[in-house]
Amino acid sequence: MNLVVPANPLTGPRLVCPYCYSVFTERQIGFRCPGRPGPDGRVCPEEEDRALRDHLGRKERLPPVFEADGRRPRAHCPACSSASDRQVCVVCHSRLPVNFGRMRGRVIALVGARDSGKTVFMTVLIHELKHRVGARFRASVGGADDHTRHRFGSDYEAPLYEEGRLLRATRRTGAAREPLVFRYTGLRPGLLMDRPHHTLLSFLDTAGEDLHDMDSVETNLRYLRNADGVIVLLDPLQMKGARPSAAPGTRMPALESPRNRSFDMLGRVTDLLMRRSDHVRGRIRTPVAVCLSKIDALREDLDEGSPLHRPQPDAPYFDVRDGQDVHAQVQQLLHRWGAADVDVHVRTHYANARYFGVSALGEGPDEDNVLHGGVRPYRVADPFLWMLSEFGVVPAKDV
Repeated sequence: MNLVVPANPLTGPRLVCPYCYSVFTERQIGFRCPGRPGPDGRVCPEEEDRALRDHLGRKERLPPVFEADGRRPRAHCPACSSASDRQVCVVCHSRLPVNFGRMRGRVIALVGARDSGKTVFMTVLIHELKHRVGARFRASVGGADDHTRHRFGSDYEAPLYEEGRLLRATRRTGAAREPLVFRYTGLRPGLLMDRPHHTLLSFLDTAGEDLHDMDSVETNLRYLRNADGVIVLLDPLQMKGARPSAAPGTRMPALESPRNRSFDMLGRVTDLLMRRSDHVRGRIRTPVAVCLSKIDALREDLDEGSPLHRPQPDAPYFDVRDGQDVHAQVQQLLHRWGAADVDVHVRTHYANARYFGVSALGEGPDEDNVLHGGVRPYRVADPFLWMLSEFGVVPAKDV
């Protein structure tokens, strides 16, 4: 979800749904009938909600949605007169998080080619935000709705952290996918006491195959049109020039194919961002974090003084100088490994881009995709914290 630019005072700011990424104003927020008897005993019947089915793949029988003034916390169903506080997206009919219209939101677009480790990265990133990073910044991070709480715990977190089992890569199914929506709540100083400050974060786990052609990108990455920031994952082990530097015994993915080149995937994402209404001329202003994943397999080949050998920062701010050092190191690696075209493309098209080296797992799994040493992430939160510092959600310091 994303607050874009202020509209006229009669309609309020434009909002972006964190589930389907449609744009509307606070006044246009809809309501769902609670399904309880009204003052005269009438009850609205439940029926399959086609909007939920078409946009998110949910097949649920629910009371109807009706229009009202979404700036108000409650409205009366015109069919049964029951009072409702169940605010929903006017397009996909998802129930919106509490205080949606008054909460700053962010769409973080996470993209990567097939087998770049995107699903594992997303799972570990959110786990780190909920635990280590949350404690570091005095922030609470949790699911913003019951679907997110259940799906993340059972489908993502439990297999990886409790069973030590590598998550399967997301595959193209043709069906609609539902984003995971989280609430990041930090404390800001007030006159008498610290006050909570809420930010919504929306992640959509797409398949790498969704980036093979421009038509697929436009269909499956609709959230890019309203993204506040983009995290691009590149697997260096798919780059021919990096493979000789990998530690002995590293499991090698297939080399990039003509239909699965990192450079081409990045180009399609760039094309879509350039079509946004807020992009007129010049370089794209949307913050873009380009991350080399699985950096643990390549660290032994780096110089001893490399910033990618440093412990990951743990101060309650984004360390600007450390981030600049990592950026310069990754830029050098791209050129060393024959991926200079990626760096040239990023510098040519993006006004606010930063490079990162990350490892979601700390080491690769065995042949059966089992982790024997547990999950030991390295710098996974860095690109996300840089982005939050760009948004003013977390502080940044040049120390």
